[in-house]
Formats: sequence, C-alpha cells, structure tokens
Amino acid sequence: MTRDLRAPPDERSPAELLTFGVVNLDKPPGPSSHQVSGWLRDAVDETLADRGPEASIDRAAHAGTLDPKVTGCLPIMLGDATRLAQVFLEGPKEYVAVLECHGSIPSDAASIVAAFEGPIYQKPPRKSAVARRLRVREIYDLEVLEVEERRLLLRIRCESGTYVRKLCHDLGLALGTGGHMGDLRRTATSPFDDTDLHSAQAFLDALGFWVEDDDPEPLYEVVDPAERILEELPGVVIAPSAAREVAEGAPVYAPGVLEVDDPTEGDLVACYTPDGAAVCLGEFVGPADAESGVVVDLERVLI
Repeated sequence: MTRDLRAPPDERSPAELLTFGVVNLDKPPGPSSHQVSGWLRDAVDETLADRGPEASIDRAAHAGTLDPKVTGCLPIMLGDATRLAQVFLEGPKEYVAVLECHGSIPSDAASIVAAFEGPIYQKPPRKSAVARRLRVREIYDLEVLEVEERRLLLRIRCESGTYVRKLCHDLGLALGTGGHMGDLRRTATSPFDDTDLHSAQAFLDALGFWVEDDDPEPLYEVVDPAERILEELPGVVIAPSAAREVAEGAPVYAPGVLEVDDPTEGDLVACYTPDGAAVCLGEFVGPADAESGVVVDLERVLI
C-alpha cells in the first residue's frame, strides 16, 4: 500500500493545520495548563466535527507546565503535534519574576543575585510531580531588571526543569532578608518566545472566522505548522520513498538520505521530506552504521 505523505507546511488546509499544528498561547492567570490545552482541544474537535472523523483531533498537549497563577508562553500542540512534546525538554526557559524580600534589600543585591548563575542544586518541592531528589540545574542568565522597595524584578534564563519558586527562596536567603516568589511570567520556552503570543480568545475568534465567514487567514496567523517546534534541532532530509518506509516503522537508511544538517552521534534529530514536511524524530547514529546502513534510529513517527 502506498502511503500519502503530509502536505508541505505552507500548503496545508486549515483542517490539516489544526491536526498537526501549534499555538504559541499567552496563558492567562487562573486556569491550569491542562485546562487550557483541554479547552483548545475541545474547540478544535467541535469545529472539525462536521468534516468527518479523519479531520478530528482527540488530544492536545502543553509545553512545560505553568502553575495556575503563572502567565505567559505556553505552546499548545494540537493533534499529532503532541508527539513532539519531548522536544521542549531539550531547550532553555526564560522568565520574568518578582522576588518579594522580607527585609531591606542590601546595596550589593545585584552581585549576590548574579552569583547564582551557573549550575545550582535544587530539590523539587513537596507538591511537585517528580521524585524529591537533589539535582543540578543550570542558570544561564540571572539579571536584576528593577528594584522597588522590598521587591526585585528578575529576568531568569534557565535549564528546563528549574523551579523558579525554589530559586527565589534561595535568593532571599542569600540576600539575608528571606524572600518568596511573587508574580511570575514565562517569556520563552525554546524555540518560542513572547514576541508572537496569541490569546485563547484570538484562537477562538480565528476558528469562528474560518467556519462562519470562510476566512482562514486569521487561523494561519494564530496556528503554526508543527514543524516550528523543531526549528532548533538538527535536520535530516530524506527521500519520499524513505519517508513511506519510515511510516511503516523502518529506520532511516543511508540510501534514502539526501541531506544532513551536521548533527553529532547521539543527537536528537528531525527528519523531513524535501518540501519541509516533518517525518519523524530519531537518534542520529552517524553518517551510516557500517553493518546496518542505519543513519537515524526512530523515536517518534510523525506521519
């Protein structure tokens, strides 16, 4: 049986986009991340319901949980794009946070805060979903943006899995005042940032324009092809015939490889057809394994 491949990203219909797309959502305060992704999933599923089961979606997922009170960058993956969730575990996160100090802020606060750049030890809080073991997380950049009375406005760029609430507690201890996290907003979760966020209302409005006015343009402005999630991964371009073999569960063999974007052995890579449609995620084995001829071992098939 010959399998049809996914259309190129810039040629997809609205229905195709909604079944393999991503929304760079500006999460509001109040609902949980799970609730927000559920609302978008249900809205899409209801919109597509009259187009037959082949156009429906039964799942959506969010990239990196934000607590109910936290706002900001929360990419929502729709349909088959949920298979790309692991990619968000690789990239850094960025936040703007308010540190509420419990006493007068010392004059050398900026240098004390800057000393936390680099690897730090953290133990997840009691209410976290992971085991409470001491672990190392990297703080790439930590900057004091503003000081006002007993509050510090911080910009934090850090490794995925860093607990900002715990970081603020430790900063308070280092400042000698004690402290806790106040407001928190995520400004980036690589490769997405806050330069093109969209509200949930804008997403619902775009669905409405498509259904009621037969105008898909607002939808194309709000929903990106899921390939955007893969922008920072090394890429491997494979022939359409190889892509059809991948759809049946075969790894990527050397004869089907057209182009390689300089990954190193063991890297997570994304494989594409020549027209830019994502085919799979996998581990780069090398230019070609001497015995098997395998270039990429499959982890997630996307077609």
